[in-house]
Amino acid sequence: MSTRNTILVVDDDTAHRTMLRTLVGGWGYEISEADDGDAAISSVRQRPYDLVLMDVRMLKVSGLEALAAIKSINPAIPVVIMTAYSSVETAVAALTQGAHDYLTKPLDFDKLRITLERAMEHSRLKAENRLLRERLGLQFDRRHIIGQSAAMVRLFDSVAQVAPSEATVLIAGESGTGKELIAGAIHFNSSRRDGPFVRLNCAAITETLLESELFGHEKGAFTGADRRREGRFFQADGGSLLLDEVSEMPLPMQVKLLRVLQEREFTRVGGDTVIRVDVRVIAATNKDLPELVSGGRFREDLYYRLNVVGLTLPALRERAEDIPLLALHFLEALALKNRKEVKGFTPQAMDRLILILGFSMIPLGALLGWSLIEQDTPVREAVATAVAGVITLVPEGLVLLVAVTYAVATLRMARRGALSRRLRRHPRQPVARLLLVRPGHHLAQGAEGMVVRRPRHRRRP
Repeated sequence: MSTRNTILVVDDDTAHRTMLRTLVGGWGYEISEADDGDAAISSVRQRPYDLVLMDVRMLKVSGLEALAAIKSINPAIPVVIMTAYSSVETAVAALTQGAHDYLTKPLDFDKLRITLERAMEHSRLKAENRLLRERLGLQFDRRHIIGQSAAMVRLFDSVAQVAPSEATVLIAGESGTGKELIAGAIHFNSSRRDGPFVRLNCAAITETLLESELFGHEKGAFTGADRRREGRFFQADGGSLLLDEVSEMPLPMQVKLLRVLQEREFTRVGGDTVIRVDVRVIAATNKDLPELVSGGRFREDLYYRLNVVGLTLPALRERAEDIPLLALHFLEALALKNRKEVKGFTPQAMDRLILILGFSMIPLGALLGWSLIEQDTPVREAVATAVAGVITLVPEGLVLLVAVTYAVATLRMARRGALSRRLRRHPRQPVARLLLVRPGHHLAQGAEGMVVRRPRHRRRP
């Protein structure tokens, strides 16, 4: 079965239709033909096409009539209209009836190829976003962003207020707190919900390729650029673009991004054609951008341009009351995956889980790097070992991980003189109870009375 994109060429001029079949087929497309509008309608009924390239003036059934019928059969199929110079008004009328674009005769072959590529890309992105909404649509509903704590309620209210606007949003939060999920909620609850939602992780792209990823490139722009490629800004036209880990963007690229945010236009790498786009930018970071600005590693003007509306996602230590909800959420999913009927946690196991996952309440969680992404790890092991449908024990491996990480963090903080300050702020916090694997088994004997003093160094005489 062919995996090439299929194009239906509709024209009552046999010579012109044959020329298009040879030309467009040579670009790698699978070509079907129809000699009038009626034949085109029949063809669309019989099989799916990725695009229809159709003349507007034909003797039997005109292109406009065929366009209306094709759109009634398959509204998603892009239709590109061909028209003579004297028929531009007719072509504009076709656009209002749902045509994707129009080209004037005699055809500019370079423009024809670009138009076909853009139409295919636009159609693909719409299909992907439609599938994404079908598969993950509930995930972006407020009811499925898990949390009932005061911090999450405030976040929900902020998202509800900012989503309908066109403001650029900067989402800050530690790794794993759900920044991409919130960005998706903003997009899918905005007027751009039917447009593309495009993502780019700035930290995952090398500095040399980041400009091409953002703005695209022309054929021959650099070694290996064997064809024109559209960038993420072009792909996100009419929708939203999430720039994740924007703090990792090099300073030269920050200047170019700032210009796009100001002018809403850009040029491809190796090109000189100015391209205007309508894109809402949502940026996300796990770094302290004001601190990076102070250190000269992030442009201040770009920071203020991105931070029109700022959202800060709470870490788990700031919403410990949500731990039971999260645990039960992962429990349901993992129980289904493991084909086990698990009713829940015993009160003792839940208390234990809250104590461990809320370990950062000391607060040392920022050093542990524990996040929502990793929350299903202890629950996964507990589900696999559940007895009589009830989870009674928290896996020892989790406690050991927390204990070892805590020990490393303690040493680091002691070197900075930070631990004693934290202990003074939390004089009644029993450290050792967080490190118990089971009754009578201490990973840190005597830790409850532990006091770490800053090392004293002898001064040289």
